[in-house]
Amino acid sequence: MSERWTRRSALSTLGAAGAGLVLSRAIRGQDAPIVIGGRAVEIAVTSIGPSTVRITVHPLVDGRGAELPDDGALVESAKSSTTSRRRERGTFGVVTAGELRVRFSDMPPVLHIVTESGRVVQRLTMDRSSHDVSFLLPEGLLLGMGEGGPQFDRKGFVDEMRNGQRGYRLRTHGGRVPVQWLVGTDGWGLYIHQPLGAFDFTRSEGRMLVDATGEAAPLDIFVISSDDPKEILGAYARLTGYAEMPPRWAFGYQQSHRTLQGPDEIRWVARTLREKSLPCDALIYLGTEFTPSGWNTRNGEFTFHPVNFPDPRNQIEELHELDFKVVMHIVIEGKSLTGTVADACPQPEPSGRDTEDRWPEERDVGCYWPYHESLMDVGVDGFWPDQGDGYDAPSRLNRIRMYWEGMQKVRPNQRPYALHRNAYAGMQRFGAFLWSGDVYSTWETLRTHVPVAINTALSGMPFWGFDIGGFVPTAEYTGELHVRWFQLGAFSTLFRAHGRTWHLRLPWGWNTGELGISEITNYRNGAADPDPSELHNPHVEPICRKYLDLRYRLLSYLYSAVCECTKTGLPVVRALWLHYPDDPLAVARGDEYLWGRDLLVAPVVEKGATSRRLYLPLGAWYDYWTNERVEGGREIERSVDLETTPLYVRAGAVIPHDPPRQYTSEAVTEPTTLVVYPGADGTGWLYEDDGISFDYRRGAWMGIDVVWRDRDARLSLRLSEGSRMLPPAPRAFLIRIAGSSATRPVSFRGEPVEITL
Repeated sequence: MSERWTRRSALSTLGAAGAGLVLSRAIRGQDAPIVIGGRAVEIAVTSIGPSTVRITVHPLVDGRGAELPDDGALVESAKSSTTSRRRERGTFGVVTAGELRVRFSDMPPVLHIVTESGRVVQRLTMDRSSHDVSFLLPEGLLLGMGEGGPQFDRKGFVDEMRNGQRGYRLRTHGGRVPVQWLVGTDGWGLYIHQPLGAFDFTRSEGRMLVDATGEAAPLDIFVISSDDPKEILGAYARLTGYAEMPPRWAFGYQQSHRTLQGPDEIRWVARTLREKSLPCDALIYLGTEFTPSGWNTRNGEFTFHPVNFPDPRNQIEELHELDFKVVMHIVIEGKSLTGTVADACPQPEPSGRDTEDRWPEERDVGCYWPYHESLMDVGVDGFWPDQGDGYDAPSRLNRIRMYWEGMQKVRPNQRPYALHRNAYAGMQRFGAFLWSGDVYSTWETLRTHVPVAINTALSGMPFWGFDIGGFVPTAEYTGELHVRWFQLGAFSTLFRAHGRTWHLRLPWGWNTGELGISEITNYRNGAADPDPSELHNPHVEPICRKYLDLRYRLLSYLYSAVCECTKTGLPVVRALWLHYPDDPLAVARGDEYLWGRDLLVAPVVEKGATSRRLYLPLGAWYDYWTNERVEGGREIERSVDLETTPLYVRAGAVIPHDPPRQYTSEAVTEPTTLVVYPGADGTGWLYEDDGISFDYRRGAWMGIDVVWRDRDARLSLRLSEGSRMLPPAPRAFLIRIAGSSATRPVSFRGEPVEITL
């Protein structure tokens, strides 16, 4: 067996020689069966809304179509009744599916998907010799495909769709979480639900490389066609589910710890953050064995380390009194995890490894989840499930679902928080966060993570981030690199600092004169502690403070974008293509992105940069820092210093700025300021709920529709349909024009308000 197939032997496959996707020689006659790989098949065509068609090729077994394995990725609405089933070539004809048309031809077997007007959307070709499936590539960019990768446009790359693949560098590209969701910027999406395989994008057409071993299995593909990119992402959300709302505190800053030196150090970090007025919402603690001394006795176990947490209930309560949430790192390995938290445990099992050096290869959620409840009993607020690289795809999704449903089992009306290393299509339905893995502290890594962020967001995984600073320090890790990474983190959904030699991950860690605990032992490939001269850098802390304050000032803007994501499928981090599909220069930019609808972020990712070249899409824009108005549709050169990341605001936007906070739930008395950026008409939305519970599902939420009419210089506020006023009422706002210090107060009581500026 070739290395190519051996390395993918664990994947779900299209069957053996008798069931591969190969059309037999043509059989004449109106009632000739559709034959693929020497086996008769049934082709099912299902309309999933006006712009989405599902095509399933079922090998016939004893006269019946082979069933699709249920991997958990699809929501029930994506499994609607079939529009048409065909087994004979002569009766296939043209099948109508909403606004799309599907036609089958043989020699070789091809499925043609076109629009009502005849425009070709996709062409799926079953190869007669290699068992692969070919499809059209866009003339423009090919995006999506999950987390990780060396490039923005996926074309020109062979992707084995797994961690550790040849030519792939975890140190710079980040962890590989493959999702078989392909986005063509020409106006289509392709979700290959089954089987799982590898992809070759180096040819004129794309090819899915399918393992030819194993039993016959169906081919299940969804094709989406739309000129509106937002509709394409919305259609994918309707297939795999809309994101759920995480707790509001999850969008504050999260400070991670590694090797601990007892309760005093735990208190030192928490108290210093508050004493220095450095905003922070969550403290995260690594497990022992991944570090010599962590929160627990060893990886995979649920007992507290007797030195670091001798009195866990009171220690966690002490952190709660300082208004921190507490998150614990959990490790689990194996090959499969089955079931749900509602299932009874067939038999007891050990909480961690079943031997000194091995985890059980197969586990049941019903057996494993209950061990977590002891941590929640003493006040733990969230979990950081690590590892699990050996899990198959459904097990990864089962694990994510376990934390979502398990935490609600203990706290029914409280939104869970879990940060995962591995994922699968549909993870967004469980409010899950993802991070990019054990990357190295290099400028190349930082640079690569900008397009990684965009493609991850396009792939249905909206709550994503990385270890600020990179996980493994190198000689390149300086105060400057940390600052640039911190600035990128401030405009990600997950804003979290973590890594080896962890004192340098503290906002004040670069000006103590001390390295802290060195943690590069046994690491190679350039791992190194920073030069001691870097440990007296007075610039890092104030710049970190600036971006911490900015993150919390923009919290209402961010939280509203998060809610929009849960309703539309649009992520917070957005490719420029999503809003400027007719601007080819905007579509091609993978080194900058929109953060929500109205803010454009151009991260600085070059060492010693004094300027940043960036592209502004068509229309007028405002430099966030200077309020200078700039006309778009062109590249500009923006001068930068260490404390500046270029930010631009779309003309017509109304950006809310909250009062300063030290944590997301801190009560404030000052009003939110709505800053208007004139030059075009615009609309905005402010969303608010209690940030903790699921009461918003029962109507306990407030939405305010914001409309700016530029010609009249008139701003209007109106309560969103279906929402209601939340206290305090009336709600006070200050309104000002960008660049002006003059403000106008507005009292909003739930009735429409208009103000002329």
